[in-house]
Amino acid sequence: MEQEVIKELSTNDLIERLEDEKKQLVKLKLNHAVSPLENPNKIKIYRKTIARLKTEIRKREIEKN
Repeated sequence: MEQEVIKELSTNDLIERLEDEKKQLVKLKLNHAVSPLENPNKIKIYRKTIARLKTEIRKREIEKN
C-alpha cells in the first residue's frame, strides 16, 4: 500500500486496516513456518505496510494535540 493511499484514508479506516494487516502477517508467518512460501518477501511487504499505517496514525495523534 502506497503512502498516498494511506493519507487519504480516515483514522477509523486506518485502525481497521492495521488490524487486518496484522492478522494477515500472523497467518503468513505461520504458513511460512509450516511450509516455505513461494515469495517470502510478502512478509517484508506486510511489515512495511504495518509500519506505514502506524506512522500515519501516530502523526494524526500528534497533530490532534
